[in-house]
Amino acid sequence: MKVIGDITISADGYSAGLNQTEERPFGDDGGDGWGDKLHAWFADAPDENRAEIDQLGAYSAVIMGRNMFGPLRGDWDRPWNGWWGDNPPFHCPVFVLTHHAREPQPMEGGTTYNFVTDGIESALTQARAAAGDGIVSVLGGATTINQYLAAGLLDELRLHIVPLTLGSGTRIFESVPPLKLEQAAARATSVVTHVTYRVLR
Repeated sequence: MKVIGDITISADGYSAGLNQTEERPFGDDGGDGWGDKLHAWFADAPDENRAEIDQLGAYSAVIMGRNMFGPLRGDWDRPWNGWWGDNPPFHCPVFVLTHHAREPQPMEGGTTYNFVTDGIESALTQARAAAGDGIVSVLGGATTINQYLAAGLLDELRLHIVPLTLGSGTRIFESVPPLKLEQAAARATSVVTHVTYRVLR
């Protein structure tokens, strides 16, 4: 069973720009909201990137930070079940890191959001138990993946590098101690370069 970080970034390493809001989840990314520049490779060239899109969905449990789950901060003072509607694309248990307790939220299609208040290792323990022999995917954002990298808890890191720069925002490898990475795969398409690293311990 592998624990894999998987994230789309700009050429200068940012997974989101500044000024993230409910209307602009990825902040100032050069588009008009919803990450349509940074994440356009999903929609603009799905056939060309089919192998990576299929690989991205081949997990049995997911971990994400609260910032990826939604724009709300502090207590859960209004209903919010993620950006993805009633039938999210995960179709498996999702473990959301947060400082504010909340009961699990079942969704359509097999997704259940579980809210973890006691840290990244607890979330990983729960995700591993849920995944069995399957893959645990840490999908982001960059701050969450950085925490898992710093703690030595990732086996692989998959980066989808888009040929644009953001200049500021939330960046991969920020405040992460030096790592030894081994390149396992790399493939360029017309709109994105996919690189997989093994994280050596």
